[in-house]
Amino acid sequence: MLMITAKLNTQRASKQLKEVVFKTPLQLNANISKEHSCKVFLKREDLQSVRSYKIRGAYNKMLSLSSDQLRQGVVCASAGNHAQGVALSCNKLNAKGKIFMPQPTPKQKIEQVKMFGGSQIEVILVGDTFDDAKHKAIQYCQDHDMIFIHPFDDLKVIEGQSTVAKEILDQAKDPIDYLLLPVGGGGLAAGVSDYFKRYSPMTKIIAVEPKGAASLKAAMENDAPVTLNTIDKFIDGASVQRIGNLTFNFCQKNLNRVLTVDEGKVCSTILKLYNKDAIVVEPAGALALAALDQLEEEIKNKNVVCIVSGSNNDITRMEEIKERAMLYEKLKHYFLVKFPQRAGALKEYINKVLSDTDDITHFEYLKKNNREKGMIKIGIEVQHPNDLKSIISNMKSRGYEFTYLNENELLLQLLI
Repeated sequence: MLMITAKLNTQRASKQLKEVVFKTPLQLNANISKEHSCKVFLKREDLQSVRSYKIRGAYNKMLSLSSDQLRQGVVCASAGNHAQGVALSCNKLNAKGKIFMPQPTPKQKIEQVKMFGGSQIEVILVGDTFDDAKHKAIQYCQDHDMIFIHPFDDLKVIEGQSTVAKEILDQAKDPIDYLLLPVGGGGLAAGVSDYFKRYSPMTKIIAVEPKGAASLKAAMENDAPVTLNTIDKFIDGASVQRIGNLTFNFCQKNLNRVLTVDEGKVCSTILKLYNKDAIVVEPAGALALAALDQLEEEIKNKNVVCIVSGSNNDITRMEEIKERAMLYEKLKHYFLVKFPQRAGALKEYINKVLSDTDDITHFEYLKKNNREKGMIKIGIEVQHPNDLKSIISNMKSRGYEFTYLNENELLLQLLI
């Protein structure tokens, strides 16, 4: 492990950032508090100027550059939120910026970057992941003698993100027992944990990352950052293949625990926030809240703070988010069923297999392989997870041959 010799000057950064950073609210959420029998406060970084905390680190880093360096221009790589922070910083500081983003980046985030940066920036879409974009961005820096603004593995960026912690402790009226924060590359976790360990050492600090991109967990297990071979890119704002070297050292020193959450659980949390509290968050923004169930017993009657990190959600993703949530909650089920090729077969299936509360949401003949039976693909929405048992039991008792697709992720993705 590398030794951290430099200290973060959070107080100075907080003063410097006042002109561009909002002091976001720390709000008690009644619904979530009641659900978990504790007081849950949300640090609303989704209400920040660029809808996430990323402006803090980006602007703090760019303020540290000389006028000559700013004139030369800056480069960054980002899945969206850091790009918006750098774009706004370029606009404010009159610096030219090249913004490298993965090709699958939601259109909404790309448009936001262009809006914040205006004529000062150029967006370059390249590669499939953040790491692909980062490699291209670094090469561009080397070829054009420009400054790379790292999204997380830079002391000035980490220092900027640490101002979130100062605001939380300034706003909190009572001691904070638990702090949950999202982690992708680790910039927020590094900065916030450093400040909390100095000024609120009794607070248990828990980092939360996607199950499909658990680079911090892998680093903790190996006592050093490692590169994941593959990642699930769904939670784009927090899906990186390798945690930063600097950020890992801060995290290893200061974090009490690292939790991972299923992408489906994150989707369920997004919908719950929207339906109950009218809060719109992107997948990375819901990470911290999605982990509360794992701490159910120990957080009872405690003061808990969750950082809500971003609200840059593309409305076109909502159908996928709903689908993932229902699959995770076991409220939607897909089957391949050999179906009789005769009149009344579907009516019989509905009457004999399904209950009055079950709903067919997808029905498709794949092919007619003989005169007697053909394969169908069927999606069924249920009211309660236990309803699945009755459907399977009814199909077996009536001699239907079927494959349950939910248990085969590869086949499910291929067919649905």
